[in-house]
Amino acid sequence: MSVTIQSENGRRASPIFSVVATIAKTLGTIAITMLGLLFITFVIGRIMPIDPLISILGERASKEMYEATYIKLGLDKPLVVQFFYYLWDVVRGDFGVSRLTARPVVDDIIRVFPATLELATIGTFIGVFVGIPLGVVAAVKRGTWIDQTARVIALVGYSMPIFWLGLVGLLVFYGILGWVGGPGRVGIFYVDIVPTVTGLILVDSMLDGQWDVFRDAVSHIILPASLLGYYSLAYISRMTRSFMLEQMNAEYVTTARVKGLSEWAVVWRHAFGNIKVPLITVVALSYAGLLEGSVLTEIIFSWPGIGSYITTALLSADMNAVLGGTVVVGLVFVCLNIFSDMLYKFFDPRAR
Repeated sequence: MSVTIQSENGRRASPIFSVVATIAKTLGTIAITMLGLLFITFVIGRIMPIDPLISILGERASKEMYEATYIKLGLDKPLVVQFFYYLWDVVRGDFGVSRLTARPVVDDIIRVFPATLELATIGTFIGVFVGIPLGVVAAVKRGTWIDQTARVIALVGYSMPIFWLGLVGLLVFYGILGWVGGPGRVGIFYVDIVPTVTGLILVDSMLDGQWDVFRDAVSHIILPASLLGYYSLAYISRMTRSFMLEQMNAEYVTTARVKGLSEWAVVWRHAFGNIKVPLITVVALSYAGLLEGSVLTEIIFSWPGIGSYITTALLSADMNAVLGGTVVVGLVFVCLNIFSDMLYKFFDPRAR
């Protein structure tokens, strides 16, 4: 027998209607958020003290050529009309052509985004698998040297400039000790050996059976991913410790201990079980932060990701590439937030 729910006007609504309404609400949220993001990027592109025509034509372009290009690009029209033209192009997946690469911006983003995705994903895994246990142990051992050490580790990772850690890491582990590979995704010898399937060098090298390339790629990614993982670890461990302290002081924990449950069951089954839901949001925000905030890391390690791509484009006044990359990063951030909300409702029936 199907289950029905009560709508606001008292009528019974079918489960299908509820699902459709939820999907429509989610899509509406994405549309409104992206519309706001597109508007902001459009305004930024117009108020930047950079003349896109000079960037395209050069400083020695004639007045006639300048005016003809000005009209051809629609810059003579009102800003509202220009925005709708821009919006229509973005909806069709057209971000224009990059001035630097002379290729469509979409093609450039498809080429560089997997590098950032790979780096941020490994960094997030490090942050999760180290930061969560560290935060739990720090909360359980509150006030002890273990707790103090965990807090110092988190404080250093959260406050230390990541570009400084990157430079020191390169100097020590690459320049002096030689334990890791240098800048770039792979060594010069292995460039363009593996055919691109997913864009993820570790995955593509395994699919092609190029284990030498895989080992070289691991040696190059381990240091920048560890730095991003340390940054993620600091945030996740602090939030985990805060959540756990609140749960450890709850009455149900005391009751569980009085009943004679083991400390492992009290901590991990009961207390940690109640913080898994808010931790999902923390991890999702951390992951999104690494995807959009790994610019300095990519520049230091010459990592050909979207952060490095946007920065190079900005320094070269390539506004099509800058705006296109910004919109894609914003879309990823929005999708991760919505995905975390979906997981939140899945794990916590009270939020449905």
